[in-house]
Amino acid sequence: MSDLIFEPLQLGDLTLANRIVMAPMTRSRATAQADLPTAEMVEYYRQRANAGLIVTEGTHPSRAGKGYCRTPGIHTEAQIAGWRKVTDAVHAEGGRIVIQLMHVGRVSARLNKETDADTVAPSAIRARTKLFTDQAGMADTETPRALGTDEIAGVIGEYAHAARCATAAGFDGVELHCTSGYLPSQFLHSGSNQRTDGYGGSAKNRVRFIVETLQAMSAAIGSGRVGYRIAPGNPFNDIQDDNPVETYSTLLDATAGLGLSYIHIIHMPQLGVDAQALARPRFPHNLIINESFTLEKARAVLASGEADAVSFGRAYIGNPDLAHRFRKGLPLADFDPNTLYSPGPQGYSDYPVAS
Repeated sequence: MSDLIFEPLQLGDLTLANRIVMAPMTRSRATAQADLPTAEMVEYYRQRANAGLIVTEGTHPSRAGKGYCRTPGIHTEAQIAGWRKVTDAVHAEGGRIVIQLMHVGRVSARLNKETDADTVAPSAIRARTKLFTDQAGMADTETPRALGTDEIAGVIGEYAHAARCATAAGFDGVELHCTSGYLPSQFLHSGSNQRTDGYGGSAKNRVRFIVETLQAMSAAIGSGRVGYRIAPGNPFNDIQDDNPVETYSTLLDATAGLGLSYIHIIHMPQLGVDAQALARPRFPHNLIINESFTLEKARAVLASGEADAVSFGRAYIGNPDLAHRFRKGLPLADFDPNTLYSPGPQGYSDYPVAS
Protein backbone atom coordinates (compact mmCIF):
# COMPACT_ATOMS: atom_id res chain seq x y z
CA MET A 1 0.00 0.00 0.00
CA SER A 2 1.27 3.48 -0.87
CA ASP A 3 2.87 5.70 1.77
CA LEU A 4 1.51 8.79 0.03
CA ILE A 5 0.23 9.91 3.44
CA PHE A 6 3.78 10.90 4.41
CA GLU A 7 4.44 12.87 1.22
CA PRO A 8 4.30 16.71 1.07
CA LEU A 9 1.20 18.43 -0.27
CA GLN A 10 0.41 21.89 -1.63
CA LEU A 11 -3.07 23.16 -0.75
CA GLY A 12 -3.42 26.60 -2.28
CA ASP A 13 -0.84 28.74 -0.48
CA LEU A 14 -0.37 26.12 2.26
CA THR A 15 2.59 23.74 2.04
CA LEU A 16 2.12 20.61 4.17
CA ALA A 17 4.99 18.32 5.18
CA ASN A 18 2.63 15.33 5.13
CA ARG A 19 -1.02 14.57 4.43
CA ILE A 20 -2.07 13.94 8.01
CA VAL A 21 -4.41 16.68 9.25
CA MET A 22 -5.48 17.23 12.83
CA ALA A 23 -9.22 17.80 12.74
CA PRO A 24 -10.87 20.65 14.67
CA MET A 25 -12.09 19.59 18.11
CA THR A 26 -13.72 21.68 20.81
CA ARG A 27 -11.79 21.15 24.07
CA SER A 28 -13.05 24.04 26.25
CA ARG A 29 -9.72 25.18 27.72
CA ALA A 30 -9.89 28.91 26.98
CA THR A 31 -10.31 31.41 29.79
CA ALA A 32 -13.83 31.83 31.17
CA GLN A 33 -13.44 35.60 30.84
CA ALA A 34 -12.33 37.33 27.64
CA ASP A 35 -12.17 33.98 25.73
CA LEU A 36 -8.37 33.89 25.62
CA PRO A 37 -6.05 31.03 24.63
CA THR A 38 -4.16 29.64 27.63
CA ALA A 39 -0.68 28.28 28.26
CA GLU A 40 -2.19 24.79 28.24
CA MET A 41 -3.48 25.43 24.73
CA VAL A 42 -0.02 26.53 23.61
CA GLU A 43 1.42 23.24 24.81
CA TYR A 44 -1.46 21.14 23.43
CA TYR A 45 -1.06 22.46 19.90
CA ARG A 46 2.75 22.46 20.07
CA GLN A 47 2.72 18.75 20.90
CA ARG A 48 0.64 18.01 17.80
CA ALA A 49 2.67 20.02 15.29
CA ASN A 50 3.77 16.72 13.70
CA ALA A 51 0.57 16.86 11.65
CA GLY A 52 0.96 18.24 8.16
CA LEU A 53 -1.77 20.70 9.14
CA ILE A 54 -3.55 21.50 12.39
CA VAL A 55 -7.09 22.88 12.23
CA THR A 56 -7.88 24.50 15.57
CA GLU A 57 -10.97 24.15 17.64
CA GLY A 58 -13.92 26.28 16.58
CA THR A 59 -13.17 29.91 17.44
CA HIS A 60 -15.80 32.63 17.46
CA PRO A 61 -15.35 35.63 15.15
CA SER A 62 -17.46 37.96 17.30
CA ARG A 63 -19.11 38.21 20.70
CA ALA A 64 -22.42 37.14 19.18
CA GLY A 65 -20.73 34.09 17.70
CA LYS A 66 -19.99 32.44 21.05
CA GLY A 67 -22.35 29.80 22.42
CA TYR A 68 -20.28 27.29 24.41
CA CYS A 69 -18.38 27.70 27.66
CA ARG A 70 -14.62 28.25 27.64
CA THR A 71 -14.24 28.54 23.88
CA PRO A 72 -11.74 31.02 22.41
CA GLY A 73 -12.32 34.05 20.23
CA ILE A 74 -10.27 35.77 17.52
CA HIS A 75 -11.62 39.31 17.34
CA THR A 76 -9.76 41.29 20.05
CA GLU A 77 -6.16 42.39 20.48
CA ALA A 78 -5.79 40.23 23.60
CA GLN A 79 -7.03 37.17 21.72
CA ILE A 80 -4.61 37.87 18.87
CA ALA A 81 -1.75 38.04 21.37
CA GLY A 82 -2.82 34.78 23.00
CA TRP A 83 -3.10 32.92 19.72
CA ARG A 84 0.28 34.29 18.60
CA LYS A 85 1.88 32.17 21.33
CA VAL A 86 0.14 29.12 19.90
CA THR A 87 1.17 29.72 16.30
CA ASP A 88 4.75 30.57 17.30
CA ALA A 89 4.98 27.27 19.20
CA VAL A 90 3.59 25.25 16.28
CA HIS A 91 5.84 26.96 13.75
CA ALA A 92 8.90 26.42 15.97
CA GLU A 93 8.20 22.67 15.64
CA GLY A 94 7.90 22.95 11.85
CA GLY A 95 4.12 22.68 11.77
CA ARG A 96 1.34 24.52 9.95
CA ILE A 97 -1.86 25.68 11.60
CA VAL A 98 -5.15 27.24 10.45
CA ILE A 99 -7.91 28.53 12.68
CA GLN A 100 -11.48 27.35 12.33
CA LEU A 101 -13.96 30.23 12.52
CA MET A 102 -17.17 29.12 14.24
CA HIS A 103 -20.15 31.43 14.68
CA VAL A 104 -22.74 29.30 16.49
CA GLY A 105 -25.77 31.42 15.57
CA ARG A 106 -28.80 29.95 17.34
CA VAL A 107 -26.81 27.11 19.01
CA SER A 108 -26.19 29.25 22.06
CA ALA A 109 -26.86 29.17 25.78
CA ARG A 110 -27.37 32.59 27.36
CA LEU A 111 -25.20 31.70 30.39
CA ASN A 112 -22.22 31.10 28.08
CA LYS A 113 -22.40 34.57 26.51
CA GLU A 114 -21.74 38.10 27.65
CA THR A 115 -24.97 39.56 28.97
CA ASP A 116 -25.35 42.04 26.12
CA ALA A 117 -24.19 39.72 23.31
CA ASP A 118 -26.87 39.05 20.72
CA THR A 119 -28.08 35.64 19.54
CA VAL A 120 -28.86 35.74 15.83
CA ALA A 121 -29.81 33.33 13.07
CA PRO A 122 -31.34 33.42 9.59
CA SER A 123 -34.78 32.79 11.13
CA ALA A 124 -36.24 33.05 14.63
CA ILE A 125 -36.36 29.28 15.13
CA ARG A 126 -34.89 27.80 18.31
CA ALA A 127 -32.54 24.83 17.99
CA ARG A 128 -34.02 21.85 19.83
CA THR A 129 -30.92 20.98 21.81
CA LYS A 130 -29.20 21.72 25.12
CA LEU A 131 -25.71 23.04 25.88
CA PHE A 132 -23.51 22.68 28.94
CA THR A 133 -22.94 25.74 31.10
CA ASP A 134 -20.50 26.00 34.00
CA GLN A 135 -23.10 27.81 36.11
CA ALA A 136 -26.15 25.58 35.72
CA GLY A 137 -25.20 22.40 33.88
CA MET A 138 -27.26 21.61 30.78
CA ALA A 139 -29.39 24.50 29.54
CA ASP A 140 -31.79 25.12 26.67
CA THR A 141 -30.73 27.19 23.73
CA GLU A 142 -32.53 30.50 23.36
CA THR A 143 -34.75 31.60 20.52
CA PRO A 144 -32.59 33.69 18.19
CA ARG A 145 -33.38 37.00 16.59
CA ALA A 146 -33.71 36.77 12.82
CA LEU A 147 -31.10 38.88 11.07
CA GLY A 148 -32.41 41.70 8.96
CA THR A 149 -31.26 41.70 5.35
CA ASP A 150 -29.30 44.89 5.99
CA GLU A 151 -27.46 43.24 8.93
CA ILE A 152 -26.03 40.28 7.03
CA ALA A 153 -23.18 42.23 5.45
CA GLY A 154 -22.09 43.22 8.96
CA VAL A 155 -21.93 39.60 10.10
CA ILE A 156 -19.93 38.69 7.01
CA GLY A 157 -17.66 41.61 7.84
CA GLU A 158 -17.06 40.10 11.28
CA TYR A 159 -15.74 36.96 9.61
CA ALA A 160 -13.42 39.04 7.42
CA HIS A 161 -12.19 40.93 10.50
CA ALA A 162 -11.55 37.61 12.27
CA ALA A 163 -9.58 36.37 9.25
CA ARG A 164 -7.39 39.47 9.41
CA CYS A 165 -6.97 38.96 13.17
CA ALA A 166 -5.95 35.35 12.50
CA THR A 167 -3.28 36.52 10.07
CA ALA A 168 -2.04 39.03 12.66
CA ALA A 169 -1.86 36.14 15.14
CA GLY A 170 0.39 34.16 12.79
CA PHE A 171 -2.05 31.59 11.45
CA ASP A 172 -1.30 30.08 8.07
CA GLY A 173 -4.95 30.27 7.06
CA VAL A 174 -8.59 30.04 8.14
CA GLU A 175 -11.30 27.41 7.85
CA LEU A 176 -14.98 28.40 7.76
CA HIS A 177 -17.07 26.03 9.89
CA CYS A 178 -20.14 25.23 7.75
CA THR A 179 -21.46 22.18 9.58
CA SER A 180 -22.69 21.02 13.02
CA GLY A 181 -25.74 23.27 12.82
CA TYR A 182 -23.89 26.59 13.29
CA LEU A 183 -24.65 29.88 11.55
CA PRO A 184 -23.48 29.08 7.99
CA SER A 185 -25.23 25.71 8.26
CA GLN A 186 -28.38 27.45 9.51
CA PHE A 187 -28.43 29.63 6.39
CA LEU A 188 -27.72 26.61 4.19
CA HIS A 189 -30.50 24.28 5.31
CA SER A 190 -34.19 24.67 4.55
CA GLY A 191 -35.29 23.57 8.03
CA SER A 192 -33.54 26.46 9.79
CA ASN A 193 -33.76 29.05 7.01
CA GLN A 194 -37.31 30.27 6.42
CA ARG A 195 -36.30 33.62 4.93
CA THR A 196 -38.13 35.17 1.99
CA ASP A 197 -35.38 37.57 0.90
CA GLY A 198 -32.32 36.90 -1.27
CA TYR A 199 -30.76 34.69 1.43
CA GLY A 200 -33.65 32.22 1.68
CA GLY A 201 -35.97 30.05 -0.35
CA SER A 202 -34.11 28.37 -3.21
CA ALA A 203 -30.87 26.47 -2.73
CA LYS A 204 -29.11 29.18 -4.75
CA ASN A 205 -30.25 31.79 -2.24
CA ARG A 206 -29.50 29.66 0.82
CA VAL A 207 -25.85 29.08 -0.19
CA ARG A 208 -25.35 32.82 -0.67
CA PHE A 209 -24.29 33.56 2.92
CA ILE A 210 -21.50 30.98 2.78
CA VAL A 211 -20.32 32.08 -0.65
CA GLU A 212 -20.20 35.75 0.32
CA THR A 213 -18.43 34.95 3.58
CA LEU A 214 -15.77 32.92 1.77
CA GLN A 215 -15.36 35.75 -0.73
CA ALA A 216 -14.98 38.31 2.07
CA MET A 217 -12.39 36.24 3.90
CA SER A 218 -10.54 35.63 0.64
CA ALA A 219 -10.48 39.36 -0.08
CA ALA A 220 -9.08 39.91 3.42
CA ILE A 221 -6.23 37.36 3.44
CA GLY A 222 -6.14 35.66 0.01
CA SER A 223 -8.24 32.77 -1.24
CA GLY A 224 -5.25 30.40 -1.16
CA ARG A 225 -5.38 30.58 2.65
CA VAL A 226 -9.12 29.98 3.03
CA GLY A 227 -10.95 26.66 3.29
CA TYR A 228 -14.30 25.44 4.54
CA ARG A 229 -15.77 22.35 6.19
CA ILE A 230 -19.07 20.59 5.52
CA ALA A 231 -20.82 17.37 6.58
CA PRO A 232 -23.72 16.71 4.19
CA GLY A 233 -26.56 14.87 5.88
CA ASN A 234 -25.37 15.57 9.44
CA PRO A 235 -28.44 16.39 11.60
CA PHE A 236 -26.40 17.59 14.60
CA ASN A 237 -27.90 20.54 16.48
CA ASP A 238 -31.34 20.16 14.93
CA ILE A 239 -30.43 20.56 11.24
CA GLN A 240 -32.76 19.32 8.52
CA ASP A 241 -32.97 19.92 4.78
CA ASP A 242 -35.66 19.02 2.26
CA ASN A 243 -33.18 18.09 -0.49
CA PRO A 244 -29.60 17.84 0.82
CA VAL A 245 -28.13 16.55 -2.45
CA GLU A 246 -29.43 19.60 -4.31
CA THR A 247 -28.37 21.95 -1.50
CA TYR A 248 -24.80 20.68 -1.31
CA SER A 249 -24.39 20.34 -5.05
CA THR A 250 -25.40 23.98 -5.36
CA LEU A 251 -22.94 25.01 -2.65
CA LEU A 252 -20.06 23.04 -4.13
CA ASP A 253 -20.71 24.41 -7.62
CA ALA A 254 -20.87 27.96 -6.26
CA THR A 255 -17.53 27.65 -4.43
CA ALA A 256 -15.55 25.55 -6.91
CA GLY A 257 -14.27 28.60 -8.78
CA LEU A 258 -13.24 30.70 -5.77
CA GLY A 259 -9.62 29.50 -5.74
CA LEU A 260 -9.85 28.23 -2.17
CA SER A 261 -7.05 26.42 -0.38
CA TYR A 262 -9.18 23.37 0.35
CA ILE A 263 -12.55 21.90 1.19
CA HIS A 264 -12.77 19.68 4.28
CA ILE A 265 -15.58 17.10 4.22
CA ILE A 266 -16.90 14.79 6.91
CA HIS A 267 -17.86 11.72 4.90
CA MET A 268 -21.02 10.08 6.29
CA PRO A 269 -22.79 8.38 3.35
CA GLN A 270 -24.87 6.38 5.81
CA LEU A 271 -26.85 9.60 6.36
CA GLY A 272 -27.96 9.68 2.74
CA VAL A 273 -25.43 11.96 1.01
CA ASP A 274 -22.13 10.77 -0.48
CA ALA A 275 -20.04 13.87 0.29
CA GLN A 276 -16.93 12.51 -1.38
CA ALA A 277 -18.75 11.77 -4.62
CA LEU A 278 -20.22 15.26 -4.65
CA ALA A 279 -17.04 17.13 -3.74
CA ARG A 280 -14.22 15.31 -5.53
CA PRO A 281 -15.13 16.23 -9.13
CA ARG A 282 -15.41 19.88 -8.13
CA PHE A 283 -12.25 20.00 -5.96
CA PRO A 284 -9.77 17.73 -7.76
CA HIS A 285 -6.61 18.99 -6.03
CA ASN A 286 -7.58 20.22 -2.58
CA LEU A 287 -9.90 17.82 -0.78
CA ILE A 288 -9.43 16.82 2.87
CA ILE A 289 -11.61 13.92 4.02
CA ASN A 290 -12.58 12.97 7.57
CA GLU A 291 -14.59 10.39 9.51
CA SER A 292 -13.07 7.71 11.73
CA PHE A 293 -10.20 6.74 9.43
CA THR A 294 -7.61 4.17 10.42
CA LEU A 295 -4.12 4.46 8.94
CA GLU A 296 -4.89 1.65 6.53
CA LYS A 297 -8.10 3.25 5.31
CA ALA A 298 -6.37 6.62 5.01
CA ARG A 299 -3.62 5.14 2.88
CA ALA A 300 -6.20 3.48 0.65
CA VAL A 301 -8.29 6.62 0.09
CA LEU A 302 -5.18 8.63 -0.79
CA ALA A 303 -3.80 5.95 -3.10
CA SER A 304 -7.13 5.77 -4.94
CA GLY A 305 -7.13 9.53 -5.53
CA GLU A 306 -10.39 10.01 -3.65
CA ALA A 307 -8.83 12.69 -1.44
CA ASP A 308 -5.58 14.63 -1.05
CA ALA A 309 -5.29 14.52 2.74
CA VAL A 310 -7.04 12.80 5.65
CA SER A 311 -7.96 14.42 8.96
CA PHE A 312 -7.94 12.63 12.29
CA GLY A 313 -9.81 13.83 15.36
CA ARG A 314 -10.16 11.37 18.24
CA ALA A 315 -6.84 9.69 17.43
CA TYR A 316 -5.04 13.00 18.08
CA ILE A 317 -6.51 13.37 21.57
CA GLY A 318 -4.52 10.61 23.26
CA ASN A 319 -1.70 10.52 20.69
CA PRO A 320 0.00 13.91 20.42
CA ASP A 321 2.68 12.22 18.29
CA LEU A 322 0.19 10.53 15.96
CA ALA A 323 2.19 11.05 12.76
CA HIS A 324 5.28 9.53 14.42
CA ARG A 325 3.29 6.53 15.60
CA PHE A 326 1.91 6.06 12.10
CA ARG A 327 5.41 6.16 10.58
CA LYS A 328 6.81 3.64 13.04
CA GLY A 329 3.81 1.34 13.14
CA LEU A 330 3.37 1.92 16.86
CA PRO A 331 0.11 1.18 18.69
CA LEU A 332 -2.27 4.03 19.43
CA ALA A 333 -3.20 5.04 22.95
CA ASP A 334 -6.77 5.48 24.14
CA PHE A 335 -8.10 8.75 25.57
CA ASP A 336 -10.18 9.56 28.61
CA PRO A 337 -13.67 10.68 27.51
CA ASN A 338 -14.35 12.14 30.96
CA THR A 339 -11.77 14.90 30.49
CA LEU A 340 -12.64 16.00 26.96
CA TYR A 341 -14.13 19.33 28.07
CA SER A 342 -12.96 19.74 31.67
CA PRO A 343 -10.62 22.61 32.61
CA GLY A 344 -6.94 21.96 33.19
CA PRO A 345 -4.16 19.88 31.62
CA GLN A 346 -5.51 16.45 32.67
CA GLY A 347 -6.66 14.56 29.60
CA TYR A 348 -5.53 17.44 27.42
CA SER A 349 -1.83 18.25 27.32
CA ASP A 350 -0.58 15.43 29.58
CA TYR A 351 -0.80 12.47 27.19
CA PRO A 352 2.68 10.92 26.74
CA VAL A 353 4.49 10.47 23.46
CA ALA A 354 5.68 7.03 22.39
CA SER A 355 9.23 6.09 23.31
